[in-house]
Amino acid sequence: MENYKREFIQFLQSAGVLKFGDFTAKSGRKIPYFINAGMIKTGEEIAKLGEFYAKAYFEKVGNKKTVLYGPAYKGISIAVSAAIALSKNGLDVPFFFNRKEAKDHGEGGVFVGYVPQAGEEVVIVEDVITAGTAIRESMAILSSLEGVKVAATFVMVDRKEKGKGEKGAMAEIEEEFGFPVYSVVDVYDIIEYLEEDEANAENVTRIRNYLAVNGAKA
Repeated sequence: MENYKREFIQFLQSAGVLKFGDFTAKSGRKIPYFINAGMIKTGEEIAKLGEFYAKAYFEKVGNKKTVLYGPAYKGISIAVSAAIALSKNGLDVPFFFNRKEAKDHGEGGVFVGYVPQAGEEVVIVEDVITAGTAIRESMAILSSLEGVKVAATFVMVDRKEKGKGEKGAMAEIEEEFGFPVYSVVDVYDIIEYLEEDEANAENVTRIRNYLAVNGAKA
């Protein structure tokens, strides 16, 4: 495993973002582990998270300037921290996020921050994709921006789960909307990391059993 992947998984655990147990995902699935960006709660932690997203951005997108979009609520802090990390490395990009309810006074509208213009490209930054539900919601919101194209989506973890069919949720999103979805690590990286310590045997077994039923076939 690449060192940065190990560092990222260690970071997720130490910050309480990666937890093991019994949880229910937004998709309704009962899952044996949970990725919750809402557990990031200190300046140091959010700065570190932004650095990992920036690293992934430079690796996949390069120095191309886009607009970062962070879906409310967890995506907001990710977008801000990623934009800061990118700027520290010489790439100053604008960012924006959505309100859960459109504002009907003042400047109004559903978006906060920079509003992309026709011809500009947007990169969505999310915490995780399970069945693709949240990304489809984001695409519905972003559809109001005429002439704006989504260029890519970045998430912390590829859960390698089925989407609406047998294919992986990330693969379905790529096919449905025509843009790539990138992750810093995937669930098999997490399994590999856990297997380095025998104390994690039960969690490894539960995740593998879950993937046997819900894992993507392609």
